[in-house]
Amino acid sequence: MNETRVEPDEAPREASRATDAAADGKAERARVVRRAGVVGAGTLASRALGFVRDMVIAALFTRAETDAFAVALTIPNTLRQLLAEGAVSSAVVPVLAGRLAHGGDAEGRAFFARARGISWVVLAFVSVLGVAFAGSLTEVFAPGFHKTPGQFERTATMTRWMFPYIFFMGTAALGMAALNAKKKFAVAAFAPGLFNVALIGAAFALRAPLASRGIDPSLSLAVGVLLGGLLQVVAQVPALRAVGYASLPKLDLSDPHVREMFRRILPMTLGLGVYYVDITLSRRFLSEFGEGPPSYFFWASRLCDFPQGIFVMALSTAALPSLATFAANGNVDEFVKTWAHGLRLSLFVAVPCSAALVVLSEPLVVLLFQRGEFDAFAAQQTARALAWQGGAIFTVSAVRQLVPAFHALGDTRTPVVVSALDLVAFVVLAVTLREPYGHVGVSMAVAGSSAVQMGLLFLGLKRKLGSFQAAELGASVARIGVASLVAAVAAWAAARGLSGLGSGAFARALPGLCASVVFSALYFVVVWRLGSPELSELAGPLRNRFARRFARRV
Repeated sequence: MNETRVEPDEAPREASRATDAAADGKAERARVVRRAGVVGAGTLASRALGFVRDMVIAALFTRAETDAFAVALTIPNTLRQLLAEGAVSSAVVPVLAGRLAHGGDAEGRAFFARARGISWVVLAFVSVLGVAFAGSLTEVFAPGFHKTPGQFERTATMTRWMFPYIFFMGTAALGMAALNAKKKFAVAAFAPGLFNVALIGAAFALRAPLASRGIDPSLSLAVGVLLGGLLQVVAQVPALRAVGYASLPKLDLSDPHVREMFRRILPMTLGLGVYYVDITLSRRFLSEFGEGPPSYFFWASRLCDFPQGIFVMALSTAALPSLATFAANGNVDEFVKTWAHGLRLSLFVAVPCSAALVVLSEPLVVLLFQRGEFDAFAAQQTARALAWQGGAIFTVSAVRQLVPAFHALGDTRTPVVVSALDLVAFVVLAVTLREPYGHVGVSMAVAGSSAVQMGLLFLGLKRKLGSFQAAELGASVARIGVASLVAAVAAWAAARGLSGLGSGAFARALPGLCASVVFSALYFVVVWRLGSPELSELAGPLRNRFARRFARRV
């Protein structure tokens, strides 16, 4: 007897799988927000300490000393981004996420031990070279310092003392990659605050004793940098041991996954190399404007880093493991939704910050920095640079959400090409603007080239993905833009109305303080009235956490 075999209907199964995938994607996006909250809280603590650090340095040290510090810290920091954070975001996290997704925790630990082995070798080698060639590096970054007697030598000495910092920071970045891949964000988020604690302590404790012995007091900052790097590494050890990633490193270049890591790193290195030509040229231009401009540019950048570090970088850090996992599993739809979700949340913070820093640049600088060695002229010049750099926060934020998307997809070529075009835009703008606008022209060039980079990356990602929920993004940006404009106009009026009340410290600080409160309150009221879903998504985890704590107490 012949049996007729009836194939089961696959449609309900496909529908069920699609529903499950959508539910998983939604849950993962909620987890990204919660993880970003942890990273953001840690970064908030670090940035708050960073503000204290910058205020201490601005008040205690002369502009010549802070100019040297700004350049000397920039030199190892450029390589730190190249060999540490850049390598982690483009290569280590995606490959480690792939090992965990397909090979399990044992494969992930084995890969991490080998990645750490080669990383230590490279970082140690680069540190030795940096110490040996500190003078040549200073010549590349700040040849204009030769115009001021002793300034070039001071900067070269600080660079030599600081350079081993890259070994500590590279090691800490690799530890952060393992913790983030295991969805453990707290330690990696809070550890950078130790860097600022070390610098504040060194500035207060060592400056006067060094000066009394005839030693350049600015070297106290170099000691603080080294100590801060070491403390970040030590702080990660217990957490790494808890997840099983504290084993001794192994040197094994035959591992195909280590080779895959290098395959990803090499194009990224070219892209970041192009970016750091940009950094190098900006520092060279600034060194030619005499005493002060390197410090003004540095502090303006630090103020811009605050909102970006608290939430924008937190979102990028928290989303990368999820994006890498979706890409590894071939789930393009959830990849797009998660990325667009992160971009909307990022712009929800970045756009109002851009508006606030443009209209309140001088009141904010006066509020935060004008004391001690930092006088009214320094405040005015820093504010001029801040207005341009701050206005570009939303473009930089978009770039920091776009680049990890390419890295998660395994495309390191497109960011390289875009970085090269960004460099061309920066050089053209800087050469054109530096003569009429001085050091402010360099900040203008940074803002303009960032906008070019954002536009090109958007075009590249659209070509790769086909769509990235443009309607939702457009509606979100429209709500955010309206709220930012209303808040900016009111805050500007408040600051203007309170200016000129007196020359005392409180009278100087009042316009910036009150205008910041007005801006923040109005922005949140307007986005709430406009029904912004981003506000609900960001406030939800905090509301739930407070509700749970209240329920436990009751």
